[in-house]
Amino acid sequence: MRNRRFPVVAGCLLAAALAVVGCSGGGSAVVAPAQPEEPVGPPLFEDVTAASGVAFTYKNGEEAGNFAIIESLGGGAALLDYDGDGLLDVFLPGGGHYRDKTVLGHPCKLYRNLGGFKFEDVTAKAGLDRVTFQYSHGAAAFDYDRDGRPDLLVTGYSRLVLLHNDGDGRFTDVTAKAGLNDKLWSASAGWGDLDGDGFPEVYVTHYGDWGFDTNHPTDCTYDGKTRDVCQPRRFKALPHTLYRNTGNGTFADITPTQNLRTDGKGLGVLVADLNNDGRPDVYVANDTDDNFLYVNRGKAGGPVDLKEGGLFSGMARDDRGMANGSMGLDAADFNRTGLASVVVTNYENELPALYRNRSGPGKEQFTYDTLPSGLAVVGGSYVSWGTGFFDYDLDGWDDLMIVSGHAIRFPTKIDRRQTPLLLRNEAGKFKPVTRQAGPYFRSPHNARGLAVGDLDNDGRPDLVVSHLNEPVSVLRNVADGKNWLGLVLAGEKNRDVVGARVVVTSAGGTQTKFAKGGGSFASTCDPRLLVGLGADAAVTGVTVHWPSGKTQEFSGVTPGAYWVLTEGGVARRR
Repeated sequence: MRNRRFPVVAGCLLAAALAVVGCSGGGSAVVAPAQPEEPVGPPLFEDVTAASGVAFTYKNGEEAGNFAIIESLGGGAALLDYDGDGLLDVFLPGGGHYRDKTVLGHPCKLYRNLGGFKFEDVTAKAGLDRVTFQYSHGAAAFDYDRDGRPDLLVTGYSRLVLLHNDGDGRFTDVTAKAGLNDKLWSASAGWGDLDGDGFPEVYVTHYGDWGFDTNHPTDCTYDGKTRDVCQPRRFKALPHTLYRNTGNGTFADITPTQNLRTDGKGLGVLVADLNNDGRPDVYVANDTDDNFLYVNRGKAGGPVDLKEGGLFSGMARDDRGMANGSMGLDAADFNRTGLASVVVTNYENELPALYRNRSGPGKEQFTYDTLPSGLAVVGGSYVSWGTGFFDYDLDGWDDLMIVSGHAIRFPTKIDRRQTPLLLRNEAGKFKPVTRQAGPYFRSPHNARGLAVGDLDNDGRPDLVVSHLNEPVSVLRNVADGKNWLGLVLAGEKNRDVVGARVVVTSAGGTQTKFAKGGGSFASTCDPRLLVGLGADAAVTGVTVHWPSGKTQEFSGVTPGAYWVLTEGGVARRR
């Protein structure tokens, strides 16, 4: 998030050449272009929040009148099957409030999926009512101790909270025991096995040096007279932290051994194999600073070895050579080349960035593909956060959703609340279908986190969206269904699978899916891989490239169901 205008000359040339953004003299804001004709038809998503039982609001404490920048970040959402019944449950960070100059947290919530889009508040049953949460932002759900059950890591102001899934429907706060003595302001966390021992490491993004007693400016305005949240430039970036998983239930801070950069106000992070070498890499979205790409050069069984190469790979800045106000991110093979490209959401007067992956052996290379892909049609009037690639219509091409909402209280000329964006992928070109998507998409929201997952196991990806001071929304996918295949990756002896790559072949061609840790903004999406097959009624090949280095082909996998693919084992229908 930031407050910056496009350079007048660069912005106008871009608009004139490509007719995708508006520009006028005097450095005026980039505005959304006239939208092209959108398809008409029945809604694609139904808002089922009212009947679902999910009734919760992330609160940021802005009623205290502090205008603190921690209020801008909001919160995410996590989808996880905490009780192992095959249905995705929902965990929601609660935000926070103040007592004078003391920053306090609101309780977080856990909703158990009962099936049929009915959820039960099990926060107390799970023991989470006894956990003292910080002013929270993000939720990362992953199995840190390889016991086969997803745990929870909650990020936020001044500390982390690690919740161990005990397997009896309850969670235990093990933060101190695990050695996660993080006292900085964290936004998001990404995870993946970076050293090849099967246990996931954790990368934590930290933002800036805000604090009542350290750096709380009170003279910030945007119209010259109305007090508002201060600009990011008023804050010094905090160093990010990389925690190595020791394998015995604890983590060790190995940041000093990795030469991590310290000049990024971190908001989003994603761990995935971005160069198809079988090892998970780390990509970080920073606010007003260069984005980071940490390429994993380590060998399996050896020490973690990350090398930063965002600028040289083409992923640090936009096509004008400028760092953006980046918040959320995701990766997918949107153009079916077999490589994971990355989308990054940005601040107003900036376009969302789509970095097309053109990497080859030993060389990471990405090109700015926002304009050629058609994504520039959304314009530059949005302040965007959560995002996700998913094939909502199961035609075999990953579509894209972005949720938005302004970071400040009193933005000039535009509403603080903004409408979400849904873009259909037509063979690598994005076309807006927001107006057809449903009533939720046609109304403005101050949105932050977006979690994508199949909540009713019908093969269609559904949505959970978290907002600032507005109830969470649960959106059911009701688009016309096509053939699909669901895949659950199970590493040998519960090894972490982030960094795995799955190649699925059918009559319509080849698709590649990636196991990821983190992404969107401060959220966790469905860990299962959903493959849209269109009219194809069969698959002819399923190949998994495991992060352990093994490559395995599975046979007997048929559409219309979820299949568990076990490393070293066979495929079984779930």
